[in-house]
Amino acid sequence: MGAAGAGGEDIAQPMRQRTAAPPRVVLDTSLVLSALVFAQGRLAPLRQAWQTQRIQPLVSRDTTAELIRVLAYPKFKLTPDEQQELLADYLPCCTTVRIPEPPPATPECRDPCDVPFLQLALAGRAQALVTGDRDLLSLAGSFAPSIVGADEFLQMLQA
Repeated sequence: MGAAGAGGEDIAQPMRQRTAAPPRVVLDTSLVLSALVFAQGRLAPLRQAWQTQRIQPLVSRDTTAELIRVLAYPKFKLTPDEQQELLADYLPCCTTVRIPEPPPATPECRDPCDVPFLQLALAGRAQALVTGDRDLLSLAGSFAPSIVGADEFLQMLQA
């Protein structure tokens, strides 16, 4: 049986339908970063999923700006060319969503930096917001589309 979303719907079903359009998903920055920087890590299947168009990642101006900013953190020791190469692996696979003004209403979130991801999920009509962020995961029962962890999402893709 698939995972049930906030409305009780089976969110894994669209991911099993290989003939249908790939599921529209919002991936939080930490997951994208891990999949890009650690190519052989546990999130490598996530990278393969966007590269093979098994998922349709959604981005907005704010979420893209955050990814660019985080890739430049000194702890990753990435040159500007390496940062551009990683962005070139991800961004062409994404659909850019314009967040309307006023933006969609979201549940109250402990971390205001997470709000753009919630707004993107709503404005982009995502089937899932995939995250490792505890603040976002704490909203899983009160937000549609579904909010799922990376491991759960990867299991759904395998189903």
